[in-house]
Amino acid sequence: MKLREKYFEQNGGALLKQKLNSQEAAYTVTVYSMEQLRKATDNYSNERIVGRGGFGIVYKGILPDKRVIAIKKSLSVGETEKEQFINEILVITQIIHGNVVKLLGCCFEEEVPVLVYEFIPNNTLFHHIHNEEGGTSWLSWENRLRAAAEAASALAYLHSHATTPVIHRDVKSTNILLDDEFRAKLSGFGISKLFSKKEENVNTVVQGTLGYLDPEYQNTDNLNEKSDVYNFGVVLAELITGKKPLLVERVYQERYLSKYFVKCMGEGNLLQMVEPRLLNERGIDLQHLNVAAQLANRCLEISGVNRPTMRSVELELEALRRPTTTHPTVPPEQVAHEEISGSVNPEI
Repeated sequence: MKLREKYFEQNGGALLKQKLNSQEAAYTVTVYSMEQLRKATDNYSNERIVGRGGFGIVYKGILPDKRVIAIKKSLSVGETEKEQFINEILVITQIIHGNVVKLLGCCFEEEVPVLVYEFIPNNTLFHHIHNEEGGTSWLSWENRLRAAAEAASALAYLHSHATTPVIHRDVKSTNILLDDEFRAKLSGFGISKLFSKKEENVNTVVQGTLGYLDPEYQNTDNLNEKSDVYNFGVVLAELITGKKPLLVERVYQERYLSKYFVKCMGEGNLLQMVEPRLLNERGIDLQHLNVAAQLANRCLEISGVNRPTMRSVELELEALRRPTTTHPTVPPEQVAHEEISGSVNPEI
C-alpha cells in the first residue's frame, strides 16, 4: 500500500485530481488498478507489444468483458513524463470527436505513468505511407485523401469547437492512427496546449518533432494554431511524395521534406516528387494531386498569417473527395509516358 501511495504521488495523481476538479471535462476517465492492466496484458508480455517510441511502449490489452484496449506505458518516470501524462489527460478529456482517439483511463499504481486508450488496430499513417517492413501495405490515393480530411477535421475541431481550444503541437503521421476501415484517429496529446480564445499567441518553450516543426514558432517561441497547420502541411507532403519528413542520408537540399517540397512547387516540378506508385495508380486524377499539393504548399508558408486555417484545409480536402465530372482522370499509361518523357500536363 505504501508503494502504491508513493507511485500515486510520483505519477502526479493528487495534482491531476486537483486540476480535473478545477476544469470542466467533456467526459470522465476510469482509474484502472495495477492488477487489471497486468492481467489484460499477460503481465506486459513482449508478445502484446504493438508499438514503441520515445514516449514509451504500447501494449494490446484484453479486459474481462473482451474489450480490446491500448495501454501506453512510459519508459521512465520524471518531471517531463509526469507533466506529459497529466497534460494528455487534461487535454484529451476536453475532446469528443470521431477522429480523435478516445482516452478510456489511466493507472497511477505502476512505477511509471500508464494511459489506457481505445484500441486502433491498423497501425499509423506513417507505417502505411513509408511501408518500412516492405510488406503488402499500400495506401491508395483515395484512402490518403480520406485520412488527411479526417485528421484535418479533428484539428479544426480542436482549434475552434472544443470546450477549451487546443493546439496539438505534435501533428505528424505517427500520431495519426488508422482503424480497420482506414478511418483516421488523431493521437499524441502529451505536449498539446490548452489556450484561451482571447490569446493570439502562447509564449512557450519550443517543443515538437524535427522535420515537422514550424520555423516561425522555432524562431519566436510564439505558439498558435497555425503551427499545427504547418505540421499538417508536412503530413500532406508525406502523403503526396512518400518521403519521410527528415532523412539525414538525403542530400542537404532534400534533407527536410518541407523545404524540398516548397522548392519543387516553386519550380513547377510536381511530377518530379510525386510518389511513383501514386502516378501508376489506375485512373489517377492529376488535377487532384495538383490541388492537394498546392494546399500543402500553402500550409508550409513561412509566415503563419499566410497559412490557411484548419477549417479551410478540411473543406478543401472534403471537396477533393467528392466525385466530380470537372476533373478528368488520366489513364496510367499516359501518366507513365509523361513521367518518362519529362513533359508536364499544362494543367499541373
